[in-house]
Amino acid sequence: MSDDVFSVADQVVLVSGGTRGIGRAIAEGFATRGAHVIVTGRTQEAAKTAAEQISALSGVKHPAAGLACDVSRRPEIDRLVADVIEKFGRVDTLLNVAGVNRRKPAESFTEDDYEFILGTNLKGAFFLSQAVGKHMLARGQGSQINVASLNNYAPLKHVVLYAMSKAGLGHMTRVLAMEWGERGVRVNALAPGFIVTDLTRQLWARPDMQAWGLPNTPLRRLGVPEDMVGTALFLASKASAFMTGQVLFVDGGFSAGLAWPIDAQKT
Repeated sequence: MSDDVFSVADQVVLVSGGTRGIGRAIAEGFATRGAHVIVTGRTQEAAKTAAEQISALSGVKHPAAGLACDVSRRPEIDRLVADVIEKFGRVDTLLNVAGVNRRKPAESFTEDDYEFILGTNLKGAFFLSQAVGKHMLARGQGSQINVASLNNYAPLKHVVLYAMSKAGLGHMTRVLAMEWGERGVRVNALAPGFIVTDLTRQLWARPDMQAWGLPNTPLRRLGVPEDMVGTALFLASKASAFMTGQVLFVDGGFSAGLAWPIDAQKT
């Protein structure tokens, strides 16, 4: 007996920031399960290359498409959505994955830093959600999935602008869920834990980072981008049909509580 409750086959899925890291893994997860996938990157070359590589994966039913879009630029968002609607007719699932970060003490951040981080992580996510949302509302159905952060659970030092952007994204998720739910559009978020990507591999190779991160993660390992795929598929499918406005932490248990240096055998 087959059961399509988790199926995303033939959905039109738009993944912003889908050329690498978490976005790329999610895009591959949808494509290999029969979805029409569109990935975006800052350049057409990056988007085209990612789409070609995804299309070449085993089990891909529909070739992926790659489109350039810097989500910090509103005109590029409008052009992206117009192109997708013209070619595919709809967007069933939107994934807001595009995100950037800079680490430094709070007093050192500049206005350029602010515009760079908030412009992509919050402004870009909102206006892409809005542009796609208008078409979803007109159809009376759709799912939007925002990629939040462990900073939605507790902020980390030296990433104040990133933490601010993800806090805003969490509330954006809830407000859009409240406004759009009765009109058939669900909005949720997944919050990754500590994930090893090409951008973070060097950081997590440091012994001091592992000595802090692993004991505080009940599953005792760092995550990989592929760990996000199952939750994204769930939030896009019928399996989560009665779920909206939620931020799901996919963090190996980090947000469950705090570890402390007391030997269990001596308590």
